[in-house]
Amino acid sequence: MILTSLDQVAAVIPESGRVLVGIVGPPGAGKSTIAAQLVELLPSAALLPMDGYHLPQARLVELGRRDRMGAPDTFDIEAFVATLAELRFSGETVTAPGFDREVEEPVPAAIAISPEKRVVVVEGNYLLLGEEWAAVAPLLDVSFSVDLPHDVRIDRLIARHVRFGKTPDAAAAWALGPDEHNALLIGATAARADHIIRLG
Repeated sequence: MILTSLDQVAAVIPESGRVLVGIVGPPGAGKSTIAAQLVELLPSAALLPMDGYHLPQARLVELGRRDRMGAPDTFDIEAFVATLAELRFSGETVTAPGFDREVEEPVPAAIAISPEKRVVVVEGNYLLLGEEWAAVAPLLDVSFSVDLPHDVRIDRLIARHVRFGKTPDAAAAWALGPDEHNALLIGATAARADHIIRLG
């Protein structure tokens, strides 16, 4: 189903029990903004961004993956899956890492989600990817893929990279290089989502 408003998105989220909601989309699609707005709209909701599970810079350098940070194998997938499982089954307050975009490093235990938060909105690129990420989708109750025109997405992505310190040329190179490679992987998973979000 294609949804064109946040009210429509909220209407298809289950109304009882702990619910994990997945918001997926390529870099620059607006999934972080949509996820944050959805949390504001829903009662008793919390946000869990996947960005906190980036491997630390030093580890990426050690593995030879720093130049493609954001690729599927540059995240701590096991820790991410463990957090989702804990949210679903533990009934206790769950802590999770945040992410500092200015230094591009995870921030341990920056997020705490209490049992009272009935809905947990999980946003990230690879929630529906499969392979090493295959354990994620079964832990989600409902999933949404964000759809945005390619040129609009690229423009937004370049502007975001500039905002966080890259030169315009470096921002464009990253957006059209590593980010676009990842976007193609993510785009191939859109059909696995329960719904498509297509806002203005």
